[in-house]
Amino acid sequence: MATLNDLLRHHTALPEGAQQHLRRLVAGWGPLSDLSFGDLLLFAPAKDQRLLIVGQVRPTTNQTLYRTDHVGMFMRNRPMVRTAMDEGVTAEGTVERADLKEPVRIEALPVRHNGDVVGVLVSESIRFGSRGPGELERVYLGVVNRLFTMVTEGSYPYPFDDSTVEGSPRVGDGVIVLDPTGVVQYTSPNAISALHRMGFHANSVGRSLTEMGVPRDMLRTTFGLRAPLTHDLERGEKVAIQLRLLPLVSRGEADGALVLLRDVSDIRRQERLLVSMDATLREIHHRVKNNLQTVSSLLRLQGRRVTEPAAKTALDEASRRIRSIALVHEVLSREGGDDVVLGDVVQPVVQMVQRALMDPDRPVEVRVVGTGPVIPAETASSLAVVLTELIQNAMEHGFPNADVTDERRVTVELQSHKRELTLRVTDNGVGLPADFHAEDDPGLGLTIIRTLASADLGGRFDLESNLNGPGTVAQLTVEF
Repeated sequence: MATLNDLLRHHTALPEGAQQHLRRLVAGWGPLSDLSFGDLLLFAPAKDQRLLIVGQVRPTTNQTLYRTDHVGMFMRNRPMVRTAMDEGVTAEGTVERADLKEPVRIEALPVRHNGDVVGVLVSESIRFGSRGPGELERVYLGVVNRLFTMVTEGSYPYPFDDSTVEGSPRVGDGVIVLDPTGVVQYTSPNAISALHRMGFHANSVGRSLTEMGVPRDMLRTTFGLRAPLTHDLERGEKVAIQLRLLPLVSRGEADGALVLLRDVSDIRRQERLLVSMDATLREIHHRVKNNLQTVSSLLRLQGRRVTEPAAKTALDEASRRIRSIALVHEVLSREGGDDVVLGDVVQPVVQMVQRALMDPDRPVEVRVVGTGPVIPAETASSLAVVLTELIQNAMEHGFPNADVTDERRVTVELQSHKRELTLRVTDNGVGLPADFHAEDDPGLGLTIIRTLASADLGGRFDLESNLNGPGTVAQLTVEF
């Protein structure tokens, strides 16, 4: 199914401002559907003079009349829609449908933007039959008629709105209707229940919303700016009610407001738990990093006391491997969560190896190209160790003496496509011996790389001479 943006862009000649107005209408028309107890269809004028349905929403307060989606359908024979589009007036009537026992009430409203009709909003519903509407239905219909008038005047949707915020209150969660002074005229049963959870048990009708804990400045701002606002009322850590104030505007002035309420106590409690868990994870990663750095420091201290060159080198290399894992936990302790941007790990690993191995008389430039994808922490830890070994091998074996080249370079490239990551380390050194085979090399560094690449990362490792110039290319390809 084509999106609203696609339909407006490809099938209408509406200017960008008008398209944005219709997008805001669709983003915030849930209350209109619920308050009218009807399905809403949004029509836009197509380039070929037909009528195009670009939006559809079903009510949560009544049964829908449409089991299928009509978005993207072109129509010609909709007289009331055509009247609203061409003449700029509201058209009302009823139609008979063979699949329904009662006639469908239709209201076609011209949608205005900067004085021009840019679409038609159609409300279709079967109202209350022989029983007639109750108090709740009468209030809802009265409020939605005011909102429909705002649509025809161009003041709804609001120019500045946060209606797309996830979890925003709906009509079914609770409704309060205010007069122009902020005094409550009506409170729905669900709104009364929400107020009771707040500890407000008095009759709310005839009382100011500020008596229930809503800041007076919020009401003034909503009425003054003629823009919706959202506010949380909290009672301790157990109860939280979210209020969304929608000003009712008539001829450019706010003459009341619709307040939607939702009990978000469980949501806020879960958010606090997530924050606490995130802080705990950060602290764990911080402690793991500190412990690994302590082990690394002990190995370096032990290395200073060892006189055997081979043993000293082994301890230094073990210390670097541990520090490379510690760097991953350091990133996690700052960012939180279980995933990291690979580039945030690669840069400190490069700097760490450079500081440890750089000879001032024979400097090697190490460049990082790309930032890499977001990957799990376990994958990042193994990649950090592999990268440490690859850079160390490139610096130690690629440039064994001072006569290799005047410009010693090692390039680390990070490339990703879909779910595949390629880590490539290239140097411009002496290259590999003619009889060298990576899979047969007994060295510890390559053994660690091969083991991590196959066992931990499930990837493929290749090491070969550079075909495009001097030096060696080491490449690791893994899925993440």
